[in-house]
Amino acid sequence: MTNANTNAHLHSDLFKPMQLGAVQLQNRIVMAPLTRSRAKAGDVPTELAAEYYAQRAGAGLIIAEATQISPQGKGYAWTPGIYNESHVAGWKKITDAVHAKGGRIFLQLWHVGRISHPDLQPGNALPVAPSAIKPEGNAFTESGFKPFVEPRALDASELPAIVEQYKIAAQLSLQAGFDGVEIHAANGYLLDQFLRDKTNQRTDNYGGSIENRARLLLEVVEAVTSVIPGERVGIRLSPISPANDIADSNPKALFSYVVEQLNRYKLVYLHVVEGATGGPREVEGGFDLQILRDLFKGIYIANNGYDLEMAVKARDRNLADLVAFGRPWIANPDLVERFKAGAPLAEINQATLYGGGAEGYTDYPTLQQS
Repeated sequence: MTNANTNAHLHSDLFKPMQLGAVQLQNRIVMAPLTRSRAKAGDVPTELAAEYYAQRAGAGLIIAEATQISPQGKGYAWTPGIYNESHVAGWKKITDAVHAKGGRIFLQLWHVGRISHPDLQPGNALPVAPSAIKPEGNAFTESGFKPFVEPRALDASELPAIVEQYKIAAQLSLQAGFDGVEIHAANGYLLDQFLRDKTNQRTDNYGGSIENRARLLLEVVEAVTSVIPGERVGIRLSPISPANDIADSNPKALFSYVVEQLNRYKLVYLHVVEGATGGPREVEGGFDLQILRDLFKGIYIANNGYDLEMAVKARDRNLADLVAFGRPWIANPDLVERFKAGAPLAEINQATLYGGGAEGYTDYPTLQQS
């Protein structure tokens, strides 16, 4: 932003409070979920994570990092879980720290499906998926990157247990003090794998037609909203992102159907990765994602490659209700204050993104400290 219009953004309602279902937010700027791979043994989040999130409590809403709902749901080294009491205790320290600073925090519920490796799975089992199709790329294991393997296709009889795991994870999230949860149905992970026809080639009730491919996701949404009111449940979709080797032959029809069906559950928000995850906003074979904003009857969170100027324009034109930023939050714990001041943003240290301790995690200074 140039100096000439540096102050223009201060008139934007980006910085004004808003109501998100059951919770009041101090502004419309969201901290997107960011995997940082710093959990302890047993997938327990650390006390360092409490400091990290509390430093960033100036966000209107923090969506905490993707968190596996079961040991099978894990796909990266050192990611946290939400499937037992030790996880609840670990996360409670984090939610308490965020709330003490006046922040609001949701937890993102995650099952990676095929985006894993036997080294990360209980008993070195094969990762699971809708169909036995190997993704391109490498898994991040505790002993480095290893090529993905061909997953095992889930039997239909196994799906109710996975739905139940989402439900239990949602209940545990509330016990841990979260203000709500986000169902992760984006970026080529399990629920997205069922949705899209590149990865779902099943011939049973969970494959083939759009209705069948959306069935598991809607069962998960129904289960989660049976234990948490819809006003505390959001969902994340990435309709045109190729992340984790995924695609669909007709994404506009698929995701229009999904969003129309989601309206039955009165979810508080739809969080959309606009374009390729962490990449270009325009994708070959894509469609205008504003169609989904128009279809959805709740709050719309826009995400992917936004800077302050884009976020202000999105609000001015009412293209989004909230705007999520990911990577800028890593090196700028006071991102909202920097935006208000028109201050430059600090750069990320790429070497400390994943794994490790405080360095590149809790030691980025605020504007006042630097």
